[in-house]
Amino acid sequence: MNFSDYDLFNPTEDHKMLRDTVRQFVKAEVEPQAAKFDREEKFNLPLFRKLGDLGLLGITVNQDYGGSGMDAVSTVIAHEELSYSDPGLCLAYLAHSMLCVNNAAVNASEEQKQKYLPKLCSGEWVGAMAMSEPHVGTDVLGMATTAIQQGKEFILNGQKMWITNGCVDDEGTACDIVWVYARTGTKNNRPEISTFIVEKSDKGFTVGQKIRDKTGMRASNTAELVFTDCKLSEDRLVGKLGDSITHMMRNLQLERLTLAAMSLGIAKRSLEVMNRYAGERQAFGKSLREFGQIQRYIGDSYAEYMASRCYVYETARRLKLDQYGLRLDSDGVKLVATTMGKNVADRAMQVLGGYGYVGEYVVERLWRDAKLLEIGGGTLEAHQKNITNDLVKNAEALTR
Repeated sequence: MNFSDYDLFNPTEDHKMLRDTVRQFVKAEVEPQAAKFDREEKFNLPLFRKLGDLGLLGITVNQDYGGSGMDAVSTVIAHEELSYSDPGLCLAYLAHSMLCVNNAAVNASEEQKQKYLPKLCSGEWVGAMAMSEPHVGTDVLGMATTAIQQGKEFILNGQKMWITNGCVDDEGTACDIVWVYARTGTKNNRPEISTFIVEKSDKGFTVGQKIRDKTGMRASNTAELVFTDCKLSEDRLVGKLGDSITHMMRNLQLERLTLAAMSLGIAKRSLEVMNRYAGERQAFGKSLREFGQIQRYIGDSYAEYMASRCYVYETARRLKLDQYGLRLDSDGVKLVATTMGKNVADRAMQVLGGYGYVGEYVVERLWRDAKLLEIGGGTLEAHQKNITNDLVKNAEALTR
């Protein structure tokens, strides 16, 4: 390929077709409902299921299990395009397709893949991943949820908190399956963390409460999950006892990459709104875009957006879905892009003034949604710590 013909954001015709397909779907189906479901704090489950018809719910899953068999760049495209219109719906999509479905595609046994992936890829089932707890977020090894083996069963006890897709409606109906991390013992003086699949019908599994009145991401449901003497057969264990750290680290790379991609969508929409408004609005007899401060807001926002976008797509190009080893840059893109997205949305509100502060112009919703991306999937402080530690071990990364 002639390098001059290479498109970082659409490397192949398949990527371009995917972007066009999602963009058309967003315009026709997502945009018309976004403000309503945000206002009502409801998850649009019928619309979510339509993502299965597009092949998005199993975007990284092998076609043998009903997926689309696509790569990390494809996941970035899907998240960027969806969050341009509705970051809340996109977050629900991420929790299902990245945290649950991709996790299963990479780490589950053949029997587990055959049982769960087709229904998850089609949208018949909604999935979630449960790691955070009421008193434990980033400190994964501090989790208190336990799974004690008794014969051929495991008894699961504990609470999980802030679980996206934990419930699917206002009645607190649980999602169909949850990818759960729990302590199963101690090894080398460290907690042993293992992975389990919990189904909605399992006795002892309940939704504690739906988390309401969130600042943003209101179109995705967040819930507390409770496990009380929840009995799981040994075939619900994923991999071997103590395998969870490997599962987590491998999948966190993709989670952080796609959260960064969501920030790109937020920033792009915010840029479009403020650029158009600055050209239409008159003040003191001239266009708003002729004022230096407005030029600074727009110019800085575009440059920061494009810098982040290049970093995100280049990291996606290098990321292998079934391998671990790209934490430095998966942390890096989320650290940079999430703050960029929030800042661009904030500038858009400033350019629009009072109009930016109301829902009609979209940016206030994007601004509210953007903040979560600096917290979920790893805080900014966690990324700063990881990057600093990784550069001690991998100083040659600075010489590439």
